[in-house]
Amino acid sequence: MNRYKRLAIGGNLTRRELLVMAGGAAVAAQFGCSPRSDQAPPTVDLAGLPYASLLDVAALLQAREISAVELTQLMLARIERIDPQLRSYATVLAEQALADARRADEEIGAGAYRGPLHGVPVAVKDLCYTSGVRTMGGSAVLADFVPSYDATTVRRLREAGAVLLGKLSMTEGAGLGYPPGFQVPVNPWDGRLWAGASSSGSGVATAAGLCFASLGSDTGGSIRYPSMANGIVGLKPTYGRVSRYGVLALAETLDHVGPMTRNVTDAAVVLEAIAGHDPNDPTSLEAPVPDMLGELGRGVEGLRIGLDREYATSGVDQSWIDAMDVALGTLEGLGAEVVPITVPEVGEAAGALVVMISYEAAQAHAATFPSRSSEYGVFFREILEGGLATTQEAYAEATASRDEYSDRFRGTLAEVDAIACPSGGTPFAIDPDVHFAGVADIFPALTKVADRFAVPANFAGTPAITVQCGLSESGVPHTIQFMGAALTEPKLCRLALGLEQATEWHTRHPRV
Repeated sequence: MNRYKRLAIGGNLTRRELLVMAGGAAVAAQFGCSPRSDQAPPTVDLAGLPYASLLDVAALLQAREISAVELTQLMLARIERIDPQLRSYATVLAEQALADARRADEEIGAGAYRGPLHGVPVAVKDLCYTSGVRTMGGSAVLADFVPSYDATTVRRLREAGAVLLGKLSMTEGAGLGYPPGFQVPVNPWDGRLWAGASSSGSGVATAAGLCFASLGSDTGGSIRYPSMANGIVGLKPTYGRVSRYGVLALAETLDHVGPMTRNVTDAAVVLEAIAGHDPNDPTSLEAPVPDMLGELGRGVEGLRIGLDREYATSGVDQSWIDAMDVALGTLEGLGAEVVPITVPEVGEAAGALVVMISYEAAQAHAATFPSRSSEYGVFFREILEGGLATTQEAYAEATASRDEYSDRFRGTLAEVDAIACPSGGTPFAIDPDVHFAGVADIFPALTKVADRFAVPANFAGTPAITVQCGLSESGVPHTIQFMGAALTEPKLCRLALGLEQATEWHTRHPRV
């Protein structure tokens, strides 16, 4: 039986096993834990916790070395102190989070431990419905929208016992720009740099130690781009692996919801919690949820990593190429095999992404656009106008182009266990005013982000993971992406974890 499942049903792991499981035998010493007894209260160095892994704090919570209330208070105080400068939260749910934490403490104290998310403070992108709490989707049009139910992803996090700290800022409608009056998240590594695409708040909050995990969405790279920009792990699952029920749509045939964390194991924990068939989502897959943590223990030996060197390096900074080469060499040293492949060039097919997003977004916003067009920001309004102007014939052509490319890309994926390439482009400086500009103004600012690394997995609906692999000359993390065939998230996590465990890049964090 999986050891976390043993915990969830009140298993018999010792405190030492818990700490080793959560991140090594040094965890107890790292956080200053003393054995709990009826006579002596626990002693934990709270200052070091915000950048701890989800599993580190899970072990402390399960062993009752710290309470969920104490941990939640710590995180809320940190958000209050730091987030006014980083602007990652759209809504902070202080009272609700503390109520969730008190309930978690009662359940854990009664021996009803639910698993590694129980009592752990997390946050979700503000396009996930939350019952009784506004869900704005980054748009003034939805500023007063309060859902009456939770998105399936939020419900599953709650069922796992997670404490919801709040809703995270994002671009309008999950596009690229922001509407006037909405805050733009600030990259914690360097405030002059792009913080990523639509899941920018999720990337910033996770990187800055303002939650232990977050949810993002990815239609054209928006889990992987902010994970790249903020130096964290981003896992875009297979299309349909995670329910989209109760998630505001950008483009329903391309939207994915997935975890963003500071290390690979934590991403695996969150994915396992939120994945699975949902009858409320007709695109939800009936495939069984994998034992993600059990799979991680299998290592990387024998896994075949495909590398199309021209595809992966053309137009990429040399320092990033060097970091990828070292990463792949590290994995080879662990028993993986790097083999040459040819990735089909996206080329003109990439244009189909814009057509599909525009057309499907216009359908999703039909209730408020164009009737309330003046309330939209310039960028997203232009996207929706383009969608209304797109004919069904043009949309059908774009869909056919997507499908044709996807077939070729899946053929390449079938040759290997994963394809390695950058996660996007080198983090770049961006004029704050550009965030509020129109399509013609904002795209030139994003030319250093290579769509060819994001579009394939969105078109094909196949999984991809972004993980740290080095540092740029300016001290901002480099990341590498592994893309795999449908439902191969466990293999991708094995590769990413192998790299992570052999290096120390994931232990670095911004100085905030």
